[in-house]
Amino acid sequence: MQAHFHDYLTAFLLFFTSYFSIINPMGSVPVFMTMTANFDERQRRATARKATLMAFVVLVVFAFTGQVLFKVFGISANGFRVAGGVIFFAMGYDMLNARISRMKIKKKDVREYAEDISITPLGIPILAGPGAITNSIVLMEDASDAWMKGLVVAAMFATIFITLLSWYSAGKIMKFIGETGNKIMMKLMGLIVMVIAVEFMVAGLTPIIRDILMIKG
Repeated sequence: MQAHFHDYLTAFLLFFTSYFSIINPMGSVPVFMTMTANFDERQRRATARKATLMAFVVLVVFAFTGQVLFKVFGISANGFRVAGGVIFFAMGYDMLNARISRMKIKKKDVREYAEDISITPLGIPILAGPGAITNSIVLMEDASDAWMKGLVVAAMFATIFITLLSWYSAGKIMKFIGETGNKIMMKLMGLIVMVIAVEFMVAGLTPIIRDILMIKG
């Protein structure tokens, strides 16, 4: 029994580490802060809950049906990376040009805007991105029994929950850095997000181009 417990604990830690590294809960906080700069604390927390719930549901669905969905729709992980990169790039461009600001979004539009960003890009692809989805599919396929499959879901949930807690603290951080600090962070994060987007697209396009040109290695 102890041997089994040790094996399961080791497996959970491996699963959790892989999700934590890919999703990077702490690293997503600045992006969340800049995209919710127009919100009060209640709206910011509601957006965080919706985005993390959306991400968790997407990861669970892909974990159990990912291979089937990919085959049915003819989707590849590389194609998903390219699409995610395009979304990231557009978001980063808006942030770099300070289009996500208090001046641009009217109060009556905040709720609709919150609904939009909680799904895309916060839920997908910032949290449930190509890497996290691919990781879910691979781990679930490699899981040897029901307990292992449960541990994959548990590791997924633990990472998303830590992300939620991290995003809940964003309001306090924003109050500390102030309006000017937020604008500076928005532009800086816009540039970083655009760089990440390019990396996404390159990572997805490279194997696709290799396949087209039939280049090995």
